[in-house]
Amino acid sequence: MKLCIASVGDGPDLALIHGWGISASAWGELLELLTPNFRVHLVALPGYASAAPDGADFIDTAAALADSLPAGCTLCGWSLGALLALQAAVLAPLRVGRLVLCGATPSFVQRDGWPHAQAPALLDGFCEALARDAAQTLQRFIALFNQGDRAARALTRSLVKALATEAPPDAATLVRGLDWLRCVDLRAQVKAIALPTLVIHGENDPLMPLAAASWLAETLPQARLEVFGGAAHAPFVNDRERFARLLLSFCHASSPR
Repeated sequence: MKLCIASVGDGPDLALIHGWGISASAWGELLELLTPNFRVHLVALPGYASAAPDGADFIDTAAALADSLPAGCTLCGWSLGALLALQAAVLAPLRVGRLVLCGATPSFVQRDGWPHAQAPALLDGFCEALARDAAQTLQRFIALFNQGDRAARALTRSLVKALATEAPPDAATLVRGLDWLRCVDLRAQVKAIALPTLVIHGENDPLMPLAAASWLAETLPQARLEVFGGAAHAPFVNDRERFARLLLSFCHASSPR
């Protein structure tokens, strides 16, 4: 599998991996803050700004992510993109330099011993809504994950505008992404990821509870947590300047390894 990746800027390699439903355009104005200090690789997941390969699955996509980027690249994943970044680090730890996990969780749905997640019925509802009106469902999704953000209306407008800049993914791509969120559980695997990791999370994230991010920060051997007060699921849009500063200091810090 070959991913669609656009690269811009100069400096250490930094890959930005978007989440479900919204392409790399979600990173928006953050790019202008990062490109003076990083070689930024904008990853388009299968079905977003590229043809979706037949039979693309979660493991194949994570493996392609590790193989398609320069060795030692920092993987910055948001939401579903963070799950893929974690899986890539499990599969190819020597190719990944560092991890930045934004709005992340090791398991999106509730399971035995894992209450810090969503009920499977939420995904069922999105699948049904996609069948009726995919475009409206994506806009509703954006409004949902911005609930609780102090700038919810402005952030929703910004991300809906970004959504409109490219052709939306097809229904099969969206359903496949929901299947990944339903099935993937990386709790047992992340304990072995010995990479410097920055976990960034919104205080009021309605999609991925803050407790999930705290669990990641406590479980990953070399992780630390940065909480954005008053932010929901998109802290990189809530406070772009702080997000960029955190990435700069984290990626330029000496590694304890």
